[in-house]
Amino acid sequence: MITAVMPTYARAPLSFVKGEGSWLLDDQGRRYLDIGGGIAVNALGHAHPELVKTLKTQAENLWHTSNLYQIPNQQELADKLVANTFADTVFFTNSGTEAMEAAVKMARKYFSHIGQPERYKMIAFTDSFHGRTLGMISAAGAPKLTNGFGPMLPGFSQVPLHDLDAVKAAIDDETAAIIIEPVQGEGGILPVEDSFMRDLRTLCDENGLLLIMDEIQCGIGRTGKLFAHEWSGALPDIMAVAKGIGGGFPLGACLATEKAAAGMTAGSHGTTYGGNPMACAVGRKVMDIIAKDDFLAGVSEKSGLFRQALEGLVASHPDVFELVRGAGLMLGIKCKVPNMNVVNAGYDAGVLTVPGGDNVIRLLPPLNISNDDIKEAVARLDQAATAIEAKQ
Repeated sequence: MITAVMPTYARAPLSFVKGEGSWLLDDQGRRYLDIGGGIAVNALGHAHPELVKTLKTQAENLWHTSNLYQIPNQQELADKLVANTFADTVFFTNSGTEAMEAAVKMARKYFSHIGQPERYKMIAFTDSFHGRTLGMISAAGAPKLTNGFGPMLPGFSQVPLHDLDAVKAAIDDETAAIIIEPVQGEGGILPVEDSFMRDLRTLCDENGLLLIMDEIQCGIGRTGKLFAHEWSGALPDIMAVAKGIGGGFPLGACLATEKAAAGMTAGSHGTTYGGNPMACAVGRKVMDIIAKDDFLAGVSEKSGLFRQALEGLVASHPDVFELVRGAGLMLGIKCKVPNMNVVNAGYDAGVLTVPGGDNVIRLLPPLNISNDDIKEAVARLDQAATAIEAKQ
């Protein structure tokens, strides 16, 4: 008999009732160090006092009106995003996959707007992940996402990451855009080479294409810059963000240049909940905290400490771990044993990680995690690895 909650997740047998900072408390009273961050969502940890205060204040005043009316919080958050990025305009959503759907629609609308409606195709990359809507599994194309849901939507192709010749070969007269994650998250924490990002920007400029970046997981300070593409200097025309921007409250956004958004006139796209007063109040506070040079410098400093400790961990357990990779506080450990063995051993050790592609465990802690908690996380991962070795 099917469960009341549809069984689409292979859930761990853990139920959490309270969180504070980098820690979670389950219904049995046990504490866990959370370095999965709700899959990069809890950018400032659990129950951050400023976010809690912001949400309480807004909840006492106004929850929802819809986009039929002006929403001051939305305008203020849009202004902050525009002031801190390449973008001229922002469309707010509730999630990352909605932001990517908006990005794809915007790119196609742009070419229709300029009299080239035949240009609708988009080039994405193998091992990418852009969400679970039919459109976004069509974009990523991986069988683990698409099996049983066919036929896929037309217009998407995938090429190997870092293969510029393959990208060039995929471009034809109907191509509209290239879609890329500056750091592949679900694919296994794979940073894209800066030179490749710049080559894609040049290729788009030479062929009149739009460059769409998916910074849903790697954005909002995760790599030590506000957005990961900033390391390369290559700017997108359209960018999707979510996860960390709400600090745990559902919020996404699609950012664009004025040129790319030229076709997005009244009635061309919409959402009932997107950009509601509560989400945007929290998002505005998240931006106030994270989009500061000293905060971002702190992310890079903590990343250095964490990565150095993880390198030592890998060296200490050569039969369990293979290597560390990633950027900032978006780190992955490639495993030699099945990654779920490590995740499950972590549960026993009281540390939470996230599985990813290429047999990786993802480490996506709060950006404000303390140095002591970093050391404790590595100690608990060491305990998990030792337990795995004892069973081998």
